[in-house]
Amino acid sequence: MKQALKVGIFATICLIILAVLVWKIEDINPFKQKGQKLDAIFDSVAGLDDKATVRIAGVRVGRVDGVGLADRNKARVSLVLEKPMVLTEGTHARIASLGLLGEKYVELVPGPAGAPLLPPGAVLPGVTPPSFDDAMAQLSDIGASIQKVTGSLAGGDLGGSINGLVTDLRATSEQIRLMVMENRMALRSTLGNADAASATLARELPRLAEQMSRTLSSIETILAENRSNVSGSTANIREVTDKLQISVDNLNKISGKIASGEGTVGKLVNSEEAYDQVVSTLDSIKTGVNSLSGTIGAINRFKVDLDMQAYQLPDQDGSLSAFRVDIDPQDGRRLYRAGVVSTPFGKRKEKEQTVTVTRPDGTVEVTTTNTISQEKAYQADALFGYKARDLRLFAGLIESSGGAEVDYPVLNDKLLLQFQAFDFNRPDDLHPHLRLAGRWQFHPNLYLIGGYDDPLENHSFFLGGGIRWNDDNIKYLLGSVSKF
Repeated sequence: MKQALKVGIFATICLIILAVLVWKIEDINPFKQKGQKLDAIFDSVAGLDDKATVRIAGVRVGRVDGVGLADRNKARVSLVLEKPMVLTEGTHARIASLGLLGEKYVELVPGPAGAPLLPPGAVLPGVTPPSFDDAMAQLSDIGASIQKVTGSLAGGDLGGSINGLVTDLRATSEQIRLMVMENRMALRSTLGNADAASATLARELPRLAEQMSRTLSSIETILAENRSNVSGSTANIREVTDKLQISVDNLNKISGKIASGEGTVGKLVNSEEAYDQVVSTLDSIKTGVNSLSGTIGAINRFKVDLDMQAYQLPDQDGSLSAFRVDIDPQDGRRLYRAGVVSTPFGKRKEKEQTVTVTRPDGTVEVTTTNTISQEKAYQADALFGYKARDLRLFAGLIESSGGAEVDYPVLNDKLLLQFQAFDFNRPDDLHPHLRLAGRWQFHPNLYLIGGYDDPLENHSFFLGGGIRWNDDNIKYLLGSVSKF
């Protein structure tokens, strides 16, 4: 192929890529599906990112298309549903998370089935679940209450309380004395009635005595007939009384030890040092919980994707396979990529062989042969990326040599156009290694990849596939492994 033809093909491909970029940036997409748009109002959307998923009953139905302020105290979230959904009045939105370490998303809770349909452009009420910071604030309030109670136990004035009780008793006895003086006549009348009752008792006493005698005789007869049962009951009562006495003695010993400061409880009640240690322990627990909250928040901010791909290079009589890790701190700007690549262009060997021949006439002929070969070897990828609107720009090491890469996702990230340029210092004055590729994500974890490799030198078309795991897949796998 002539050099001018190669340059023409490369320029045409670049113009096509430029046209696709302009098409995407200007949002000219006749194939784009028009989804249903809704707005939701929340008190707080902390941790919810733009482009986050929208789910109903855990199933993805759309995405977040903008987060802003509705007024000074509310947040307004624009939602785009990929397909029109039947939503009735009473539907509300809430912010949820995919597990402990999962990303946040918007969950739509449909209204009653028989209610009227929502009008176009409806605004849904939003529910924000309690945050981790709210839980920590409640824990802090509990700790303050415990400190207040322990402070009351340590600094209470028991002597003052007893003096007050004695004063109240004196006042009560004085009131009783005054009441007796005021009711003296009533007391005299009562005594008169008592005298009359005594006279009546004197008359009736002989008859009562006779009746009591007969009653006692009956009791003696009953006791004689049931003496063995009474003896057993008395023994049981005595045994129970002894056990109660032992329990009272044990309680007295325990309360005495606590009062004298013996044992853990006694030290806690009587020792200022033990009280300070308890407060210090509660402060340490609070600090640890705050640290754990910060760590979990930092982990939740990182999004990690694992990628493994392989494709055949027919014109190069070899294949390329790679394993990469993409890290997105979700700050809207930075990206990181690291990986290992097995490529047929990996290792270049140059061998020099010298052959010395002595002729019959005594002359010597020296022949030197240089042999250059390339062997398949493992290379490293280490790239630092930057998000520029819809583009993703990378720079760093590509297959163990300096290079740059441009990624452009289209069709809701199902199609990824990729351009790589690296190995600018190739031997024998070769042109830099260029690679144009397209990746079609036909399944959440599977994709096809194809393109044109090294168009300025070896020009080989390639086709292959790959597997990709996102954060949710990795967390699910880790959770499944932890059950065994």
